[in-house]
Amino acid sequence: MVHQDDAGPGVFTTAIEGGGHELATWNVAEEPEPPADPLGYDAVVCLGGSAHPVEEETYPWLGGEKDVLAALLAAEVPLLAVCLGAQLLALAAGGTTARAVEPEIGWFEVELTADGNEDQLLAPLAPSFEAFEWHSYECLPPTEAVPLARTPACLQAFRLGRAHAIQFHAEVSEADARHWIDDYRADPDAVRIGVEPAALHAETAPRIGAFNVLGAALCERWLDLAAG
Repeated sequence: MVHQDDAGPGVFTTAIEGGGHELATWNVAEEPEPPADPLGYDAVVCLGGSAHPVEEETYPWLGGEKDVLAALLAAEVPLLAVCLGAQLLALAAGGTTARAVEPEIGWFEVELTADGNEDQLLAPLAPSFEAFEWHSYECLPPTEAVPLARTPACLQAFRLGRAHAIQFHAEVSEADARHWIDDYRADPDAVRIGVEPAALHAETAPRIGAFNVLGAALCERWLDLAAG
């Protein structure tokens, strides 16, 4: 499930197709119907986008997407939700979402919780790791969700049944990261907090290669969990 062309599966594509799996893409913002029944897939990834999770009046497809995520949760279809997808998953599960204390745009240190240190998806990243982020809202999942990782600003990962949600962009390709930075003025929050594109490019260049390895490996572990 994608929401715009420059926020696709990125390095997850290599992990999925390299593992012999078939990847079907549904652009929820542009295609009213999915390519097939969502409940018929072995696993589902729900990615990020520039929309905020509370903007249903501007983006009416958000409501339908939350319904799909709720159905996937109820059917225990393995899910991996990223950024906007994570926020929508929190809402679909009966939680809430809100503006974070401050937007997180750029590179941030993410610290695993005690449960995160034991989680099969995130444990290899313990005790902490550096991640690329671009969001203004945070996930506030229901109490039955297991918090797995945090930054000082907000929750960064949680587990709920067979679903994992991550706030950081483990999937982002180098090309997409460069595009987001170049296009930062499209995000009023990035302008408000004074994102400096040259500085962010300079921070990203030496980090993105290793982060892409981390992201592809994370997706491979999730595929193994989904298969199990």
